[in-house]
Amino acid sequence: MKTKCKYVEALKGASSFLEEQGKEGYLAEYMLLERQGWNKTELVSRLRQEMPESIYNVWQQDLKKVREGLPPQYIIGSCEFYGLRFKVTEATLIPRPETEELVENCLSTNDKTKPLKILDIGTGTGAIALTLKHEAPMWDVTASDISSEALAIAGQNKRKLGLEVRLVEGDLIEPVKTELFDIIVSNPPYIAEEEWDVMDESVREYEPKLALFAPNQGLEIYERLAQELPSITHEKSKIYLEIGYLQGESVVSLFKEKFPNHKVMCQKDFFGQDRMIIVTPL
Repeated sequence: MKTKCKYVEALKGASSFLEEQGKEGYLAEYMLLERQGWNKTELVSRLRQEMPESIYNVWQQDLKKVREGLPPQYIIGSCEFYGLRFKVTEATLIPRPETEELVENCLSTNDKTKPLKILDIGTGTGAIALTLKHEAPMWDVTASDISSEALAIAGQNKRKLGLEVRLVEGDLIEPVKTELFDIIVSNPPYIAEEEWDVMDESVREYEPKLALFAPNQGLEIYERLAQELPSITHEKSKIYLEIGYLQGESVVSLFKEKFPNHKVMCQKDFFGQDRMIIVTPL
């Protein structure tokens, strides 16, 4: 049985201990907030109160898994993306803030009141597709993935959020190769296999490799998309892609060749890194 302590004392001690173990100290607070479903204000109001043993014990079990390297989102089983809550498992990538920027770019540069036809390739949790549908209900959104396990999670998120998005299984455009789309969005695998040794251990050990790695210095999926997307787009279609921060020039070149009547731009993320390729009509 633990010695009784207040929230503020427990958090301070846990944060310091995590840092000693080479982990981010803020994860002590993050895990408590996530597990209890509190916001920061709700935690602050409890800081001088004694932490109940039931909360303490679960929290300690969570922190043990953090120390072992398991990503916090997998421990909790969900994460927030663009203000929505998504279930995540080791069958799906954990949605990240950089991808929120991709979604925001798509939403801010298109008419949300028109019945546009959207395709999200490699949907994973469904975060991109479901967020677009939530923010633009008039859009007709389809989400594809080669992984049946990932699509099962996307289906659960779809039902929980009550959003009507079509989910299809297959490799890239294969399930929709006879259709045309106004907007195509994708956050495909783009990490080079040579980067294995420099990756964060928790990502390397727990997140699905199928959704992370691509051959040819991480460019293979972009090469295939550049080759295949012309067959499911029209002269006014737009394409929004997330890329690795060193891939901007290469991916721009690929799409300029295959989309000569479109403008191909590389845009930076919040941290000033190349992160998005935007293909729009001239």
